[in-house]
Order: sequence, then structure tokens, then C-alpha cells
Amino acid sequence: MHSFTRRAALGRAASRAAASAALLALAALAALPLAPARAQSALTPGPSPGGGTPSLRFGEVRLPTGVRLHYAEQGNATGQVVILLHGYSDSWFSFSRILPLLPAGYRVYALDQRGHGDSEQPAGGYAPRDLAADVVAFMDAKGIERATVVGHSMGSLVAQQVALAAPQRVQRLVLLGTMTTVRNMPGIGELALAIDSLSDPVPEAFAREFQASTVHQPVPPEFMDRMVAGSLRLPARAWRALMAGMLATDAPVALAAHHIPTLILWGDRDAYCTRAEQDALVRMLGTATLKVYTETGHTPHWERPHDVARDLVAFLGGG
Repeated sequence: MHSFTRRAALGRAASRAAASAALLALAALAALPLAPARAQSALTPGPSPGGGTPSLRFGEVRLPTGVRLHYAEQGNATGQVVILLHGYSDSWFSFSRILPLLPAGYRVYALDQRGHGDSEQPAGGYAPRDLAADVVAFMDAKGIERATVVGHSMGSLVAQQVALAAPQRVQRLVLLGTMTTVRNMPGIGELALAIDSLSDPVPEAFAREFQASTVHQPVPPEFMDRMVAGSLRLPARAWRALMAGMLATDAPVALAAHHIPTLILWGDRDAYCTRAEQDALVRMLGTATLKVYTETGHTPHWERPHDVARDLVAFLGGG
């Protein structure tokens, strides 16, 4: 696994490598098929990743929080709602390895959170509570009364904030690669300094190293290439603002009062989130179950999509 120290060193070297790395980044962005084009109407049909069913549809919605949000949608329009929230610098495509494995009976939305993917990149509003306000506004716009909210890494912090802001709207929580607060992550100071040193265009080498550091089991090269290309779509200011917002967010102590059923999925080779953090979150929430995947890194849904889909469906109660 890659260490935070190595990532920080890469960040410090980024300015020296910016010229050549920027060319590589632009070439990667030009050569790779990025997320599907934005819908011009409410929904645009698109193929399901990996040829699975049900097929995905893509859309966008203007929210009262002041941002236009892009999303992928699949499944039964009257089914149990599941909302998927990706991690730092990712997009809906982060969940593309599990989407084809979920039963068609669910109504699944995978969002591009603000600043990411095909969603808008506003000047501000990048704290987890701001992204959570977008999720609640999205639920309002789509007429969703309650949903299971699934969040990975940064998205797990957003999911926690959704449950704090609107606990009556959250039927269940599923947290992957999660923590009580990002301030407890090993080496977070070094990583934050590396992020703070970024300038546009963000070097492709930095984005690739960052994404590679999250996995322990190999993932398909074309999938990793697409994730790296997606990370390069974020301007440096968004990287910085998102990190600052996460650092300013406290542990969700008040969540315990709401007794929301919670499933925590964690890989025992996660370089970002420790076992101690998982145990602390289980104690804090009081209603959480921890599932541990052996020989798995920070991204279980990338590394073990079939296992994650199976455990998610079991937690939801079938499909």
C-alpha cells in the first residue's frame, strides 16, 4: 500500500513536475471516455456498466441550494430508494462496479456531488454539511420521502451529515471506508499539505497516485484510468475546499439519538481508516454493525463488488 508520507512527498514535488504532468493529464482526459454527456431533458438513457441490467439513465436537476446536480438512476421508479454518495474527487462512476449487481426492484440514484463529475463547481459550499444539504434538496426535488443513504469515504461523512440534518428522511445508513472524523486519519496533516499545494492543472501523476493509494486488491486498469480522469476534472480549488470542509467536520455524536440502522463496511488493509475508527463509530452510533473484508483496501465496492452488493442487498432486506 502507498503511505500518506509518499503522497505528501508527491504533492510537494507536484509544482516541479507540473508542466510535464499537466500535458499527461490533458492527454489522459482527451483519450478517455468520461462520464456520459449531460442530459438535455430530465433523463437520458445510457448503458449499464459492464453490460449488466437494469440500464442506467442520466439526468440533472437544479437545486434550491444553488447547484446543478448530475446523477445516474436505475431500477423501479416505485421501488425502495437507495442513494449512493461517492468519495473525494470521484463521481457516480465510483459505484459502476456494483450498480449492475443490484436488483432491478430498487430505485437507485448515484449522484455526482457538487464539484465532481458533471455537476457544477460553484465557488463555495464544499463542507460535508453543504453536500448533505444538496442530498436533502435532491430528495425533495425527486419526491423521495425516505431513502437508504450509502456513502464511501468523503461520501460517508456526507451521509452522516444527511442523517444529522434530516434523520426522519434516512431509513438506513451504509458507510464504506468511513471514520468518525477525518482528523483521526493517519498522516492527515501531510495529505492536507499536499492538497493545499496543488495548482491548476492538477498533475495526472498526483491524481493517479491518490487513486492507487486507495486500493489493495487490483481493479481493472480501464476502471482505474476512468477514476483518475474523473479526479482531474476537479480544479485545485475544489480539492482544497473539500479537504478544508472535511477537516472542519466533527464526529457525528448526535446521531446516536436517532437510532438509524447502520452497516459499516471496512477493508482490513484500508490505509486511510483504521479499525479503531470503525470500532469507535460502532460504539458512537449504538445501532451499527461492522462487516470486515479481509485483504481489502479503502474501496471495498471497487475491490469486492459482488461481496458489497450481496451485503448491501441483505441489509436492505432483499430486492
